[in-house]
Amino acid sequence: MGWYRIKRKVGGNPVAEFYSRKVKELEKLKEQELIGEIEIRYVDESGFCLIPYIPYAWQDKKEKIEVKSQPSKRLNVLGFLTRKNQLEAYTFDCNINSDVVIACIDKFCEKITKKTVLIMDNSSIHQNNFLWEKEEEWANKGLEIFFLPTYSPHLNIIEVLWRFIKYQWLEINAYENYSALVKAVENILKNFGTEYTINFV
Repeated sequence: MGWYRIKRKVGGNPVAEFYSRKVKELEKLKEQELIGEIEIRYVDESGFCLIPYIPYAWQDKKEKIEVKSQPSKRLNVLGFLTRKNQLEAYTFDCNINSDVVIACIDKFCEKITKKTVLIMDNSSIHQNNFLWEKEEEWANKGLEIFFLPTYSPHLNIIEVLWRFIKYQWLEINAYENYSALVKAVENILKNFGTEYTINFV
């Protein structure tokens, strides 16, 4: 037995044959990136609020640590991450829908310098006509989208970034109020790659 954080599990399993094919395609993309032919960016959204994500901590037996937990607005983040700890992130007070995703990809297109492949999951805001209609335009700018198989969040390394922020890097005082939370999250995003790094093996 061991003392571990309980993790959420996805609600289903990918189709085995399709999953295997997509994994092989993803490995080929990684090989292309290694020799400098393309850049891969892992894309996803996450949200932060004043319900703390701190599951446990070292505490004095006589004086327990207490963290405020209160309803609040959500700070939503859309990120474009590389394995080299390069991050382009956009923050919003509003919900992230297809229009927001498209606007962020349009903005990101302005910064690419080589063929870039976005790795994305199959959420409803990624899989719809509004986004599909933009794919040809983005391809002409050197950007393509690779959709992961369903129920495969472990293939998207930006999920690791969200866990690090929520469970390791956000300090307790970030949950004092919404302003403090926004400041703390934006500080991490701004300094990711220098003060905050992840070894993606």
